[in-house]
Amino acid sequence: MGMVARARARLITSLRAAEVVPSPNIWHWPEVYETENRAQDAEGTLWRLLGDLCDWSGDVLDVGCGDGFHLPRFASKARSVLGVEPHPPLVERARARIARMPGIAVAPGSAQDLPVGDATFDVVHARTAYFFGPGCDPGLREADRVLRPGGTLVIVDLDAACPPYGRWMRADLPDYDPAEVDKFFDLKGFTRHRVSTVWRFADRESMAAVLRIEFSAAVAARALAEVPGLEFTVGYRVLIRRKPTGLILA
Repeated sequence: MGMVARARARLITSLRAAEVVPSPNIWHWPEVYETENRAQDAEGTLWRLLGDLCDWSGDVLDVGCGDGFHLPRFASKARSVLGVEPHPPLVERARARIARMPGIAVAPGSAQDLPVGDATFDVVHARTAYFFGPGCDPGLREADRVLRPGGTLVIVDLDAACPPYGRWMRADLPDYDPAEVDKFFDLKGFTRHRVSTVWRFADRESMAAVLRIEFSAAVAARALAEVPGLEFTVGYRVLIRRKPTGLILA
């Protein structure tokens, strides 16, 4: 089983115990993950969808921000941006990235215990972090707590139903059921949007390095054999839920 598969397999038990689940990739290989971030969504398809689904001009909280790769992008539109990250070395890397950039800050914290007050943000965003399906209720409650009335929770996760990346995911996660995850978020009141993107790399060596931190050795080798060039398709599931602005009367 690959590193990401092991992490997701532990997720439900760990979340119920209020533990932080170590990231199997960026915690250990932040430089390779930087390469991955630069390769993702090469044509901007995901960003365009996010721009259509939500108003990013207010105060934005990025949960599990890693080393802050996306924070400057949010800050290009937002009034303020706060990244929250549980891993201290990544907090320091994120702070170094956004140093001298106005309106952006980074704080240590977890999805289950956000270090901010009630009703302080207009958008809570989490990308491939924590909110993987059943078991993430503590984080959902925290997001609702810190959102202002009318604010939006935006969850972006990989879509295991979309080939080829989703097929490689399922090879390392044989017990992962995308339909079960969809049902969980449907019951929690989310609207789901699926989007297909392109990951594009500068060279085969970079692509191989990224695949090897995301998958087991066997699946990474198979993925490399299936991709003759420098790009492949990756699907995402974008989940949106808005906090009510007031009482809902029958």
